Amino acid sequence: MQSMLKLVYPERCVSCDELVEGMFGLCGKCWGKTPFINGTICDTCGAPLLGEEETNVRLKCDDCMENVRPWSRGRAVILYKDNARRLVLSLKHGDRLDLVRPAGNWLAQSAAPILSRDMLVVPVPAHWTRLLTRRYNQAAMLAQAMAKTERLQYVPDALVRPRKTKTHDGMTKAARFENMEGAIIPHPKRGALLAGRKVLLVDDVMTSGATFSAAAMACREAGACDVLTLALARVVKDA
Repeated sequence: MQSMLKLVYPERCVSCDELVEGMFGLCGKCWGKTPFINGTICDTCGAPLLGEEETNVRLKCDDCMENVRPWSRGRAVILYKDNARRLVLSLKHGDRLDLVRPAGNWLAQSAAPILSRDMLVVPVPAHWTRLLTRRYNQAAMLAQAMAKTERLQYVPDALVRPRKTKTHDGMTKAARFENMEGAIIPHPKRGALLAGRKVLLVDDVMTSGATFSAAAMACREAGACDVLTLALARVVKDA
């Protein structure tokens, strides 16, 4: 059946629409234009680092050394620039839901070193007004696709966002953290599922870490024993 479907609806590059093989979503040319993160990275947020990769050494970027993170480890798939930025914005604002499946595979591959079979996959929640205008939470769709790929338990509503926050565009780092203070909390009922569990938080983009911090602190409040983060894209200065 799958073979027949591929004959009728062959796989196409999610960036340029050229025919491709496999489930990774990009043709060779577009893959080369997309800044995937690899090599030496910050073990806390997934940002790329200069220098040789060291075995069994958990390195940190300057941001993670300057800011105490309420999560233990983190990964990111791509740098938020060039073709990667265009793809993320297409998913976020352009109804490009065809990007979810390949992005789920990229997320699973990037997160492999920090995954464990007993963890819960939880998306960063969106405020209901944003869901009303966009019709979907891209973080939830990415988290679900990644969890399905890795056969992990997915809990879409463990966290809620009761307060509508301002957009972070143009804000300083301090203002972003202030904006997110108390903006994400455990769900009054479903949040209890986090107690004593290891949680993997998933979002589409990480910039300062303010949103992930608010979500991670909500997980800790609900009793999570460990929190890790996974972003599709990472904003990095001078990248």
